Amino acid sequence: MSRALVLARLAAAAFAAASAACALAAPGVAIVVADGVALRASPRDSAKPLAPLWKGDPLEVRGERRDYLEVYDARLERGGFVRARLVRRVALDASAASGLLTVLRFLRDAPGTESLAVAYAAAYIQAAPAESIRGSDGAEALEALGAASQRLAELASSGAARSASAQAALAAHLEIAAHYGVGFETVQRDEDHVVVCYDGDAFRRLLDLGRASPEQAARAVLALTRADCAPGSLEPTRKRAEDEARAALLDRVAPEALPAYLGNRVHMRRAAVWSGIAFDRARRGEPAQAAAERALDELARVERGELTDADRAAYADAAMRVNASRWAALPVPPDAAGEAAPADGPRLITVAGAPGETCLLLVAGKRDAADPLVKRCTWGLVWRASTRVNREGTALEVAVQHTESWRELWVFRKAHGRWDLRTLPPAPSSPGVGYAEFAGWVPGGKLVLVAREAASEGGHRRSYELVRLDSLATVGGARDPSLLPTFQRWEDPAWRQSTVGLR
Repeated sequence: MSRALVLARLAAAAFAAASAACALAAPGVAIVVADGVALRASPRDSAKPLAPLWKGDPLEVRGERRDYLEVYDARLERGGFVRARLVRRVALDASAASGLLTVLRFLRDAPGTESLAVAYAAAYIQAAPAESIRGSDGAEALEALGAASQRLAELASSGAARSASAQAALAAHLEIAAHYGVGFETVQRDEDHVVVCYDGDAFRRLLDLGRASPEQAARAVLALTRADCAPGSLEPTRKRAEDEARAALLDRVAPEALPAYLGNRVHMRRAAVWSGIAFDRARRGEPAQAAAERALDELARVERGELTDADRAAYADAAMRVNASRWAALPVPPDAAGEAAPADGPRLITVAGAPGETCLLLVAGKRDAADPLVKRCTWGLVWRASTRVNREGTALEVAVQHTESWRELWVFRKAHGRWDLRTLPPAPSSPGVGYAEFAGWVPGGKLVLVAREAASEGGHRRSYELVRLDSLATVGGARDPSLLPTFQRWEDPAWRQSTVGLR
């Protein structure tokens, strides 16, 4: 196989930009190792600065003048002089490959060196023999390239660069990485939130190489299956295909062959993906029980004692997603209202509305579907198996899931001889990740027990609440249900047995 084909197949991400490839292929090559390095018109400190250079900038060396190098920057398409101590000259032949890989290992996880790591990965791939690129060293270089590129994207998404100088450096680092062929995409999560994502090309090439260790393969798969980088505007058919592809990719990893903390990450990601698949199948009227059970099983396999501090938010996210769709794991009973309701008490009927819409009809006694007590239509997924009626026959609750990760509690309530409907969301915010679920009726017909959990800009919040039926206002709550005597006494046994909220 020719060297050109090896590079094209295994490291095209580093050399897709023709100008960068020319620069690194030049006889004399240097890489800038500091930010804001001045490219000057002549080899003097007092000479006019032509442009700033940044970590990872590749320079073609054309000569030396005292302690300056005469260089040409293909990215900026201009030449000039730069201080020799602020760059590192590199050889791009087989004898230099091991040294370049050693530097890359140091830079791989060093904060603030992402663009420099991309440059050294590109230099190593250019210098290394074809057999090294096909082997474990090539796999290591590709993973380092992917890890540095992903970290750079995460920095751009985090908003950590607040000062003008930090923003200028970050923008330059992104431009340099793109100059080497690294691809970035922007994903609009909501009106005010844009995520910058690495396109994952190096990780895909790592997996295709077939020489990745179990840990390398796991990290690559996790990088390629991130939920926050999945386009939010995909049409349902394409989103379904994307989710199933993510599930298949995750199944290529064997968690039992990994360190416990890394295996946890695979299980959490699988749980989140399969909960979304369960929701999609249920919404289409397809069997969803197996997918929901898979999600519950994967979450149960997480060793909580091995969770890192950084993984706790991911665990909470996976648990909320699984809990939102957990009703798909249960069959719908013939009478979803249960046996607690009087024979002539309230019960819920669902009928089709407009295409894709479900209408809920509350009926009781002689009031049937032709003349319901309350009618409400929704685009959400109505989980009839969740329906429960209180002992007094004056309230009925049902779970309604609007997205794969957001489930609300709907409460039909009788007051002054009339029935109405109120909805309780997981949090007072736009649908994101969370659930609000029924946890039990308090005798007397005035209170209901509710468990709520949601992720928001302020962080993650979970609470167990006593809620008034007339207004759905919270009259008492705690982060631990054991702190609420009323909750402990009247919680529904079926809820305690099946919820993921009591993890």
